[in-house]
Amino acid sequence: MVRSVVRSVARPLIWLGLALALASASYLFWGLSGPRWSFVLGLRAVKLAGMLLVGAAVAVATVLFQTLSRNRILTPQIMGFDALYLLLQTLLVAGLGVTGFASLGSPARFGLEVVAMIALALVLFGLLLGRAGQDKGAQDIPRLILTGVILGVLFRSLTGLVARVLDPNAYAVVQQAGFASFARVDATLLPLAAALVLGCIALALRLGPALDVLALGRPMALSLGLAHDRLLRLVLALVAALVATSTALVGPLAFLGLIVAGFAHLLSPAPRHRVLLPVAMLLGALLLVAGQTLFERALGLQSALSVVIEGVGGLFFLWLLLKGKLR
Repeated sequence: MVRSVVRSVARPLIWLGLALALASASYLFWGLSGPRWSFVLGLRAVKLAGMLLVGAAVAVATVLFQTLSRNRILTPQIMGFDALYLLLQTLLVAGLGVTGFASLGSPARFGLEVVAMIALALVLFGLLLGRAGQDKGAQDIPRLILTGVILGVLFRSLTGLVARVLDPNAYAVVQQAGFASFARVDATLLPLAAALVLGCIALALRLGPALDVLALGRPMALSLGLAHDRLLRLVLALVAALVATSTALVGPLAFLGLIVAGFAHLLSPAPRHRVLLPVAMLLGALLLVAGQTLFERALGLQSALSVVIEGVGGLFFLWLLLKGKLR
């Protein structure tokens, strides 16, 4: 019995790991030739590392957010995290100017954005979800969705308002941050981003049993002795850090997490987070690497993947609504 359970858990992880390794090798070595192959390989390796980090970060962040909200159609991006990031970018450019913004340096700007994202997310969404957990809980799905949409509209409106006073050069800098592109991965940020993402993922895996209890709802979690509110805010901080990291590296990807989390629940042999999170991580990385390999190597395109992900993710979101896939 134990061996069969272990085998059923390990099988999807092994297959997904092999598929990811094959996709990564194809991305690195497909069409690699010429005297400057080592230089090209280095550029591809940077983009590949960025895709792996972003895929894992978005997948884990979405699964965690769906756990604390107890809903399969909610993602951090739907709740306005991307709009919050774009507002921060706009305020930095407006306050410091293009020269001051550039003089911050990538690591300093990256750290500032991540800290600001975590702080504002804890204030805004932590209070929202904490209050929701004290009365109707996360079962009040329309209120959670409506509040997230309203906050996202507010952040985007403030971004547009501030952007109107920017000169064309500054506005161009802000506009570039609104579209996801894996060509913008900064090699100097990869060590810092990897440390942050891997640290958050390790902590999430360590909290796996507590997350299983958290998914049962606030009354059940409290009856089982879980410090519900404290864990909720910790998980929200992890979500904010992961979303901020992935967005700072490549830009916003609104529906990637929704697709990955949906298929992770279908492929995972067990609903426990210590199984679900690795499956989601591998799926997220595989989707980005395989998709980018297809568009860059086979079709000769550079930036179509993010557009396709947004389109497919939007259709997947509508399908979930029509099917009533709510927890």
